Amino acid sequence: MNDEKAVREQYASPDRLNTRISIHARYSVNKQGFGSWILSHYRLWPGMSVLELGCGTGEMWRGQGEWIGRCGRFVLSDFSVGMLEQAQETLRGLDGIEYRVIDIRDIPFADRSFDAVMANMMLYHVPDLEKALREVRRVLKQDGTFYCATYGEHGMMAYICGLFAEYGVHPPAGGAFTLQNGEAQLRTVFPDIRRLLYRDALAVTDVEDMAEYIASLTGMSELRRLPKDVIRSVLRENMRDGVLHVPKEYGMFIARGP
Repeated sequence: MNDEKAVREQYASPDRLNTRISIHARYSVNKQGFGSWILSHYRLWPGMSVLELGCGTGEMWRGQGEWIGRCGRFVLSDFSVGMLEQAQETLRGLDGIEYRVIDIRDIPFADRSFDAVMANMMLYHVPDLEKALREVRRVLKQDGTFYCATYGEHGMMAYICGLFAEYGVHPPAGGAFTLQNGEAQLRTVFPDIRRLLYRDALAVTDVEDMAEYIASLTGMSELRRLPKDVIRSVLRENMRDGVLHVPKEYGMFIARGP
């Protein structure tokens, strides 16, 4: 999951990420949306300084111009130039945003620069996670807050791999940063941690969309080697009354210093 070269190739452009985002937008049972749910748990106030690491396409901040404008400093960053360019396009016309290419392991800001730091759905890609977390803690103010969303080990990937087990597809080894193991890793740096769970699932009615989602999973070589006809057939066989029910397990940690 954290092969740096593979991650850079996967996120060099937003295409694969957009494919994965679209299936959630189209078929999620919980209509609040994961991004809106994450935003609802941010505790933000006028004049504060905010840094997001791994902002991706910036979609979560679409329509949030009024709030962004109240911040004293608002920085969106990603380690991929292509992603950052897409974020700038997504948020074109919104003022008050500073865009930076940043590697979380080497954050180019002074100690205690930010009131809040966000790193959503990306920590499991980081090769040296302990170093990254210490960098986050360094740039946070003493009473600052770190928000980090991630996935669980019993959600979509476990379900999809189970569907194709007879073809030699196995679930990936325990993720580098999941809802199950993330708290222990955060505690090496942050003493105060809360875990929140987002209740959701997919109800997929078009197997072609699910097949495209599977094709976007660059880390699942065993699965991606299967012919598309086989993938479509297995997906259809598991539909009930025209719907493929796919479990999701997502949530976030809220971490604070002493």
